[in-house]
Amino acid sequence: MLIVTLLALVYGARESTGILMPLLVVGDIFAIIYYNRFTRWNHIIKMIPWTIVGVLIGVFYGYSIDENSFRIGMAIIILLSVFVMYYWDRKKNKTVPKHWIFAGLIGITAGFTTMIGNLAGAFANIYFLAQKLPKNEFIGTAAWLFFIINIFKLPFHIFVWETINLKSFNISLMLIPFVALGLFIGIKLVKKINENTYRKLILLFTALGALVIFFK
Repeated sequence: MLIVTLLALVYGARESTGILMPLLVVGDIFAIIYYNRFTRWNHIIKMIPWTIVGVLIGVFYGYSIDENSFRIGMAIIILLSVFVMYYWDRKKNKTVPKHWIFAGLIGITAGFTTMIGNLAGAFANIYFLAQKLPKNEFIGTAAWLFFIINIFKLPFHIFVWETINLKSFNISLMLIPFVALGLFIGIKLVKKINENTYRKLILLFTALGALVIFFK
């Protein structure tokens, strides 16, 4: 969430989505290589059709509006994601519906938000938590879902929005080594930091960044 905000501030809302896409795919590949054996494909099959519908709605929305409207939409989605994650952290009873309508709404929302702001995680994670998946199966299943959806999004970024082009791809290539470095550092640091404090700081800085995008 924080990197989405920072890239939008530096490169602009719409253009930043194309720069981030290759980085997400690289991160997905690392995740599925390590967690592939834990993947629960039945949950992915349930979510994929709904998520694709959400992506297509996002493609139309993003194509039909100007940069200023796109920027405002992204800021709202970021703030909504922050609220959802904060609410979920504070919620004592984490029981959520398992009906297919709930899965459909979550899937469409995740698809739309991932197309507009690469922010499906806050919504898709709630669905996976509802299935009470063990940690490794949670990560492996989510990694494959995001990888499939990100690959599905690529042609729209290239041919419809044209946010992935030679210029954006060169920027992505320069950043990819830092993705690998970040993975290595993250593995080392995650055991040493207070998770609760870390999550609160990330949500705070992300919300502040979204407000800056909104009023920029």
